[in-house]
Amino acid sequence: MNYRRKISFILLALMSCSLLLTGCWDQVEVNDLAVVTMTGLDLTDENQLELSVNIARTSSQQPQENSDSSSGQLTGKSVILSTTGNTLAEAVSKLQQQLSRQLFWGHNEIIIFGEKLAKEGIAEHLEFLLRHPETRERANMFISIGSAKEVLSLAPQIEHYVADDLLEMAKLQTGLNITLKELMQMMISKSQAAVIPCLIIETKQDHQQSYPFIHGSAILKKGKLAGLVDSSTTRGIMWARNELDRGTVTISPENSEGYISFQLLSSSTEVIPYIHGDLWRITLRIHTLDDIIENTTDLDLSVSKHIEELEMELEDDIKRRINKALTVAQEQMNADIFQFADAFYRKYPNIWKQNKDRWSDIFTKLDVVVEADAKISRPGGTGKSILKPNQE
Repeated sequence: MNYRRKISFILLALMSCSLLLTGCWDQVEVNDLAVVTMTGLDLTDENQLELSVNIARTSSQQPQENSDSSSGQLTGKSVILSTTGNTLAEAVSKLQQQLSRQLFWGHNEIIIFGEKLAKEGIAEHLEFLLRHPETRERANMFISIGSAKEVLSLAPQIEHYVADDLLEMAKLQTGLNITLKELMQMMISKSQAAVIPCLIIETKQDHQQSYPFIHGSAILKKGKLAGLVDSSTTRGIMWARNELDRGTVTISPENSEGYISFQLLSSSTEVIPYIHGDLWRITLRIHTLDDIIENTTDLDLSVSKHIEELEMELEDDIKRRINKALTVAQEQMNADIFQFADAFYRKYPNIWKQNKDRWSDIFTKLDVVVEADAKISRPGGTGKSILKPNQE
């Protein structure tokens, strides 16, 4: 009797385990997929949306035939396809109709908006991207100065695909690194303002090759392009938003000719909101730890006094960059790209609710105090520059 019970228990356990097994009825072979690695969105002269995609090409895959609504272009290890539509969903549907493989968006790591489209607004196109189940929320977002399609058509500089080049640039923090999820969070925040890195195309001297690279950033207000800022201002934005973890800062000391370059080891920014009556204030406290990696001045960096002076000058440089970014955001564009509104909402929810309709006016007059604390960890392998024999 016990033997029968044991056998019944084993059979029941095996049958229960089989319920957890998965089948292959809905499997899709890799050879049946058109893997999208990069997407570009532009606005045509006819006011239609132009969708361009970069599809990874296998050895057996060939570019599609040109047609009235879709074009194919072979670029290295990828195929560039484009089509137009009234909406992004319609453009995707048209593109799928002309492909022998199923579009797969799970590896789409780069999404680029053309400058013309960004001026008209990108919110409705984000709706499709965020709703589609295959879209990666970690995809990096860019705005192209010019056409997004042109960026897709460029040959990669070092990596196998242009998308990989741009992805690695973003990781190295040569500029802002904004994902689809972060862009969505900024656009639905209390400030409804966002900032995205910009792409420009650089042509080599021989005019044979052109490559995209990150230069400056674009400021969006309520989903529309409000203006562009340079790389120096972007660095100030990154400091204020607590998004700067690495990088190089070069200053020219006041009391010495030449330059000193610092490598940023770590950085943190604390945002402190304060309200008292009609006074609205934000205090930014920045703490950085740096190494000196180059010295072309006459300063002897083994002298502690010189190190302290350099720390103060580095702090002044940080304040200058952040204040420049604040001037652009408050006075020129009236766009709260620093998410100060959310900081006030979290600390003073009741006061915020009473004044949220006035935030646009409050932001332009907002008192922002910038405090910087820079520490030099190591002055380098030698205190004196080997090229400057007469040093102080």
